[in-house]
Amino acid sequence: MKLKHSFVAVLITAVAFIACKKNNKGGETTGTIEITNGGNLTGTYKKDQHVIVRKGTITLTGYTYFEEGATLTIEPGTIIKSSTSNKGALIMERGSKIMAEGTAQSPIVFTSGRPVGERQPGDWGGIILLGKATVNANNPTIEGGVGRQYGGNIDNDNSGSLKYIRIEFAGIAAELNSEINGLTLGGVGSGTTLEHIMVAYGNDDAFEFFGGTVNAKYLIAYATADDDFDFDNGYKGKIQFAVSLRDPEFVDGGDAGNGIECDNNSTGSDATPRTRPNLSNFTILGPNGAPNTAANHNFANRFRRNTAFILNNSILLGHPDGGLSLESNGTYNAFIDGTSQFKNNILYALAAPFKLGSDVTVNGASATAIETKATADGTVKLTSAAGAGLTNAFSLTNPNFLPAAGSIALTGAAFTGDQNDAFFEKVAFKGAFGTTNWTTGWASWTPKTNVY
Repeated sequence: MKLKHSFVAVLITAVAFIACKKNNKGGETTGTIEITNGGNLTGTYKKDQHVIVRKGTITLTGYTYFEEGATLTIEPGTIIKSSTSNKGALIMERGSKIMAEGTAQSPIVFTSGRPVGERQPGDWGGIILLGKATVNANNPTIEGGVGRQYGGNIDNDNSGSLKYIRIEFAGIAAELNSEINGLTLGGVGSGTTLEHIMVAYGNDDAFEFFGGTVNAKYLIAYATADDDFDFDNGYKGKIQFAVSLRDPEFVDGGDAGNGIECDNNSTGSDATPRTRPNLSNFTILGPNGAPNTAANHNFANRFRRNTAFILNNSILLGHPDGGLSLESNGTYNAFIDGTSQFKNNILYALAAPFKLGSDVTVNGASATAIETKATADGTVKLTSAAGAGLTNAFSLTNPNFLPAAGSIALTGAAFTGDQNDAFFEKVAFKGAFGTTNWTTGWASWTPKTNVY
């Protein structure tokens, strides 16, 4: 009798576990939910639901939410394709956690569900991480039409880990001026890990940081429609080693595409914490006068709306309309008084390498004053992109961003003040690369023709 009861108990447990494993659509079941090759990630996953996506090819269908207390783990080498009939987006809400850690040999790829020859920017939404770190707005709702709030007062909040990730053909325009970016980060805290992430052919920004304190290393923005890196709503994290490469013939038709765009907030108010990204070792590349360059490619850097910033030890080359652009009185004053920094950079723009916004009314403000301060702080203005001495940086299908022998980018970086911090690797080179190509193995410059 005792044996019979034990057998029944084991049978019930096994059936419950199997049922849980087969539930791909969220719902009320708690415990572990496994999604295997050919499966579907969709619906809303709730507290105490722990989804494991096993290595294989998975479909992401519709706006898929992980609520507070739910977790998502994705194995290395997994390919997640969006449904073509019900475009997917992955939304990790405040208090949820994602563990998506690929490797250089087996990255995790989020991409279009369309075949070779048919993939387009905006084939699906993108990835949204929302956290509980500080922002300079009152319980704001993230853009993109997903209706979820972000931010809080926990600056070391942990939303999980993204490593060796590719995000391709994202950017649904959910509503006017409210698109989903390749990777959207709202109030994400410094306990979160972001390393080796590539966004390719995004229909809006590649990376946008709405407040928060999350740090990141080894980011790639490739062929972005709008901005490669966008910061606002009080973001104050640190980023080192990031590269952007623009497709000259592709840009947002309704907005100007910049390497960096940065605002304190949408109104340029004095809301705190003030947006002040702390950035080092960026390589930001524009079209560089290539034939058939689309009209809306814009500035290497567009700092505006009362923002502050730190951008040091970086290379900015080939943007058609400007290099360092400062707009609004607050942004200009922060640069002149040293709250913002632009030090030890290498800069070439086809026009207006140093640009003053038409809305700046500070007495004595001028593009010349911006240039004088920047060059006094170690920035070098070039007369051509070739002067930086990068190997083959503007190739769309096989770029080599490494400095060639004798390049001025191989030495001269400095890490003082806010960058004398354990997060920053104290390298000698300027830009995102020294003698090691950290894109090897996991990045892809041919997403239109890759067979998945």
